[in-house]
Parts: sequence; C-alpha cells; structure tokens
Amino acid sequence: DCLNGDKYKTGKVAPDGSPDPSIFSTDGDPVGIQVGTAIATLVRKADHPPTAQIGFRHLWGQAKPEELIATAEAEPDALYDGIKPILPLGLPFVRTAVSDDWFDWPALPDLFPVSFPGVKTSRDGFLVDVDLDRLRARVGDYFDPDVSHEEIARRHPAAMKTTAGFNARKVRDALLARGGPNEGGFVRFAYRPFDTRWLYWDVSLLDRSRADYRPHVFEGNLWIEVREREAKEDFSRGTLVRVLADNFGNGLSSYFPAWLRDDGFGTESVEGTRRPNLSTAAQRYLDRLGKKLGVEDLFHHVLATLHEPAYRTANAGALRMEWPRIPLPGWGDGGNEVGSAAVASSAALGRELARLLDPDTPVPGVTAGTLRSGIGAIAVPTTADGRNMIGEDFALTAGWGHSGPGDAVMPGQGRAVERDYTPSEHAALGDAATALGRTTFDIYLNRDAFWRNVPGTVWTYKLGGYQVLKKWLSYRERDVLERALTPQEVLRFTAIARRIAAILTIAPLRSRNSLVGIRT
Repeated sequence: DCLNGDKYKTGKVAPDGSPDPSIFSTDGDPVGIQVGTAIATLVRKADHPPTAQIGFRHLWGQAKPEELIATAEAEPDALYDGIKPILPLGLPFVRTAVSDDWFDWPALPDLFPVSFPGVKTSRDGFLVDVDLDRLRARVGDYFDPDVSHEEIARRHPAAMKTTAGFNARKVRDALLARGGPNEGGFVRFAYRPFDTRWLYWDVSLLDRSRADYRPHVFEGNLWIEVREREAKEDFSRGTLVRVLADNFGNGLSSYFPAWLRDDGFGTESVEGTRRPNLSTAAQRYLDRLGKKLGVEDLFHHVLATLHEPAYRTANAGALRMEWPRIPLPGWGDGGNEVGSAAVASSAALGRELARLLDPDTPVPGVTAGTLRSGIGAIAVPTTADGRNMIGEDFALTAGWGHSGPGDAVMPGQGRAVERDYTPSEHAALGDAATALGRTTFDIYLNRDAFWRNVPGTVWTYKLGGYQVLKKWLSYRERDVLERALTPQEVLRFTAIARRIAAILTIAPLRSRNSLVGIRT
C-alpha cells in the first residue's frame, strides 16, 4: 500500500492536484512528516512456491486513513494490481517503466569511466556571484589585513561562520599570511542550468573544492551532468557544461567529461595533453564501427539520448534507480556499419542540442542573426502600455524569490498569467505550437513590465531537477540580487526561453521512437 505524501518525490500533491499529506498528518500538523510512506505485508511459509508477483495500490489525498480502514476486509484482487519486481533494479515494489533491452545497454560509467562530483562551497553567498566586480570586492575585503575578523563577519557573515569542518578565523589567518587573493581563482561557474556565474575557487574556502576535478576543466572540453539515482518523478538530467559546476541543489551531481588532461597542472589545453575519457570497451566499440568516430561523437550521442522524450518515457522507472544506460547499436557484437550510421546521425543531433544547452554559445536563428520563424515571438520584453522599458521597469519585484536561512534563496509564486495564444502568436509559431503547449504565459517582472508569450511547455521545462525559467527568476528578485536587472539580463531570459523552445521542437529528437517495449 503506497501511501505517498512525499515532499521530495511528489511535492505532497496528488495526481489531480489536490493536497496529499502524509499518513501521519494531524490537526496540529496537517502536513505530517516529509518523506512518503508505505505499508508492506510480507508472509513467508516453510513450504512455498516462488512468488510470481506482488499486489500494489496507490492511496492519495487527505482521506487515506479512512480508506485503509474501509478496505481492510475487501478482497485483495479488487484492490491491488499485480506487479512483477525486476531483480537487476533491486526488486522495486512499484510499477517500473523500463525498455526490454535496458540491461543489454552499457551504463554511462561503462563508457566514460571518470567522473567528478560538483563543487560544494557551503558559502555560496560569499564565494558565488552573478557580478564579477561585486565578487572581487567581497574577496578583496576578506584579504585586507586592516579589516578585522569582526568587521568581515558583519559585512560577509557567510565567510566567517565556523562549522564542524571549517574554523573561520584560523582559515582567514592562514590565508592572510599567504598574501592576497589568487587572481586565477576567479572562474566561471555553472551554478544552475542556464545560469553561469562567477566563483572564487580556493581550496581553503570551499567545503568540497574538488581539486582533482578542476584541472580537467579546460577550453574545448565538454561535460554532462547526471545522477546515479533520480529522486524526482521526472528525469531531467543531461545538462551540458563547459566550466566548473555546482551540484544543482540537494544531493550530488556527477559530471562526465569527454576529455581528461594528462598533465594535471591546470594549464591551458594544448594538443597532446589530453586523452579521451573512454573505457577500453567503448574505445573498442568506436574502433569497430567502420567510420572514424571518436569520443565527442559518443558524447553527443549520449546527450541526444538523454534528452529524447521516448527514451525518458520508456525507461522512467529505471532512470530513477540506477545510472542511465545508453542504447548503442551493435554494442554486444562490437559494432557494425548500421551502428556507425546510427551513432553518427545521433551525434549530429547531439551537437545541435549542445549549442542550445550552452547559454554562452550563440545559436544562429535562435539567439543570433536572422531568427527562425516563430522564435522572435517568444518571451518578448514589453510593458502593459506598450512603451519601451525604462528605469524601474527592469526591477524584478513580482515575488519570484526571497532570501532564506543562511545563503538559501527560497522560490516564490511570482506572477505568471496563463492565457490562450493570440492569433498572431499562433500564426507565428505555426506547427511548433503543438509541441510548445496549448496555452502560453505572460511572465511579469513587476506591475508594469513582463515577457510576453512564454509557451506552456517552455515555462514548465525542467533541467537538472529545476523548472529552469522560474529558478532563474527566483535568484534575480531585486531583494535577492540587490539591484534591478540590466537590459542584457532581461534579454538573457528571452534567450533562454527561445533556446528551450528550440530544444522542444527539434523534430528528430521528438520523432525517434526506436526505444519501445516497456517491461513492468
């Protein structure tokens, strides 16, 4: 009996959108505990045949206790669905979507054997910033010997908070003795999907500096973010990054690079100092395909696969329980000509995706040059009376986020007005409107200014465990950012929305349907 009520998995919301508290909710605590719960009845007899299946049912909503009592004497066959747990996935007692061929495919670490967890600062408010000048000023204060510990604690509390593994005063004393800040420590940092910031990287100041990770971040390298287990119902991994990256919130993300540096000294990449991050089996597979395909072809094939809707749907259960497995034609027999053409085609699609997923790479037709048909109608900055945005129009004050405990930024509801497309918007989007949702949103900065026409699936699009656009806004509420947006940042939101729309409407990605055969 799955009693749901899980803050982390379903957000304590039933499928129909109604409240779904835990079974332990009371009048004094209507939410109950945070995690979901279940009741398992297990009976073993001395003489018994092997169990062929289990009986399973969902219970949702606020009347779960009453429903349990009311059905206690009911015939089990009238209540439960029969499910056969899958042994390689750990015998999950829940209906699990997985392709018939899933266990014949290599897991991601079987292809790319080296990966690194993301950087953890535990001091984001001090070490991470959207503005490089502001970050430099904070770090400059910290390294100024004429500024006392007490004054630094007043100006920058996060830098002087002592924890079990971080003695703030001793660390600062040691760094002051070392000298000024390391100029090479100011680096680009993928803080969230489509949200690249600045980080001051110093082994002494970071909670988890990942010193072994940084040398492999160099110009031209590619990384993909994945987790071994997906805590949420929807699989949304596969963020592409080219710089150091965060763990994207709760839990640890793993970053798989295409290349590894041989020297390990963190110098600029030159020919001969890098090697492909390929297992022996993966290299052998590529060698036997019959075409000259390399690590970046395989990397982009993986990227395309992880973003394919059919793959995500067919393997939703397995993706929550283990590393993603990647379909590779001919993997079992070492590769063949058919596999070569399939991987090359998929890699080409992955390269198109990579350009769209990288917020710092201009994409002709989407964020640069002459825009594709319909793209220019998406997320248009405007005002209620149609005038150009000026002054306070750039202040994000619609309630998208606020500062929480410590460095946390808590999301808010904001103001998103759902509506039908206008005739001109629908005409501009054309066939793409089907993939982008039946309704659209106007997303407000404040009372007077908004981004017009953010299609429904663009607005709700998730990557890295986050609703991308809403998360981006939460960090830029004026009270959090401590300033209004710049015109360039308003246009950055527009560009992200258009990139997402282009991702959602890549025809080959949406139409590939070779992954069929769901086993439950």
